[in-house]
Amino acid sequence: MTTAFDPLDLAGTRLANRVVMAPMTRNRAYGTVPTPAMAEYYAQRASAGLIITEGVQPSPVGQGYPNTPGLYSAEQIAAWRRVTDAVHARGGRIFAQLMHSGRISHPDLLPGDLHPVGASAVPAAGQIFTGDRMADHVTPRALSEAELETTAEDFATGARNAVAAGFDGVELHGANGYLLHQFLASNTNLRTDRWGGSVANRIRFPVAVATAVAEAIGGHRVGYRISPGTRYNDIREDDHRDVYPALVDALDPLGLAYLHVAERERDLTRELRERFGSTLILNPHTPDRLTGAEELDLIADGTADAIAYGALFLANPDLPRRLKTNGPYNTPDRASYYGGDERGYTDYPALATA
Repeated sequence: MTTAFDPLDLAGTRLANRVVMAPMTRNRAYGTVPTPAMAEYYAQRASAGLIITEGVQPSPVGQGYPNTPGLYSAEQIAAWRRVTDAVHARGGRIFAQLMHSGRISHPDLLPGDLHPVGASAVPAAGQIFTGDRMADHVTPRALSEAELETTAEDFATGARNAVAAGFDGVELHGANGYLLHQFLASNTNLRTDRWGGSVANRIRFPVAVATAVAEAIGGHRVGYRISPGTRYNDIREDDHRDVYPALVDALDPLGLAYLHVAERERDLTRELRERFGSTLILNPHTPDRLTGAEELDLIADGTADAIAYGALFLANPDLPRRLKTNGPYNTPDRASYYGGDERGYTDYPALATA
């Protein structure tokens, strides 16, 4: 029987175990450049089988929140190299999550005269934090056909930069209401060209991006994250039971390293696992509590190949060890999740010093 503490061959990258650190926005970059504290934070968690970083914008217009890092400049690449070197020195593996926020942004967050973009000119409900205030979401500018090609190349360039920075691979953020997800959802994609309308058309751009990135660095270095049925960031998916099987069927021939499912419906998870020929990483649906040791049984029963942990990994840098002994666990401090200094970031004690 396979357990969470057995190694995993991730398309040629050997993972020491099947406990994955999920991507978590922490807003602690210097503007858009990774910091020494970020290197310490990720290195502390190198006992994960795989670390997936916070969302990293592949281009300036992809930024959606203050102090989130990029992967489009030489300075950013050099700073990320310090992070990856620190993780690798402790025996870890790390993928960069490439995240274009699309309409979940604001002009105040973007340089020059850049304006948020999206699949269609449909604003998100609610407000966004710009660094000094809460502001209403603006109406994004719909990407033109030529800009779609440029945006796909931005992702591919970001992936090449990730490899140059020492990452073991990249994850494409196709979930939680950001740009790639905005093309999938019927309430954010109102296009009447070949990029909108039918399910086949709405999956076209996400698949084009995944194809461009796989061609740039090899599919074995690329993961793809989805969140079927979520309503996060004002997403509505009336036909997600049709969209995601079609998307996974289109991604499968690319030979990607893994599919990462942020779950809401277990039966759909199982259907997608049957359709996808490679590794499935699962962020299980546990709405009333943090994902815990009991979810490791999903590896043993074959539902998933690895389990991704968010807040519990944030607060427990040595989480695989704690899961193996069923605790004790540090309690995450929600007040320090986003922004700030080392408090609630690099000061959570490991088990030996707890």
